[in-house]
Amino acid sequence: MNQVEIKKLLHHRDPYLLVSNVVELDEKHIFAKADMKDHPLVAGHFPGAPIVPGAMLQEMSTQAAGILITKLHSPVENYDSEKTQGYALGVLREVFSAKYFGMTRPSSEIDIKVSLTEKKRTRFKFRSVISQEGEEKAIIEFELVNIPGNLL
Repeated sequence: MNQVEIKKLLHHRDPYLLVSNVVELDEKHIFAKADMKDHPLVAGHFPGAPIVPGAMLQEMSTQAAGILITKLHSPVENYDSEKTQGYALGVLREVFSAKYFGMTRPSSEIDIKVSLTEKKRTRFKFRSVISQEGEEKAIIEFELVNIPGNLL
């Protein structure tokens, strides 16, 4: 899935759109990638020794999960982030745990593998494994929710 399709499914835009492409997608899993090389969000974290912030790893996971929800679990047929009104899909509700295992550098692509572990009506629980060059960098468990427009 390319950037055009991703932008149709997510409201995020540059520089905050972190998912560069989707490699695999099914009802319960998404494998996406992020390219943070020369990204303005990491330029100052830290000059001379850049590190992708943990909050950005969480956001990558949330965006990937949002793509899965919007593409395969949307209450709106043919959802289009620029045209569809009345829903906020994949809103972060809670982070249950976030464990970080090492520094994630912006020098190479970041792999984001997210699994849908539970679905109850409009609530979706996920487990994300972030890795880089085959090495696990983080495991994050979180919940997203779909919110109808009348509650926004």
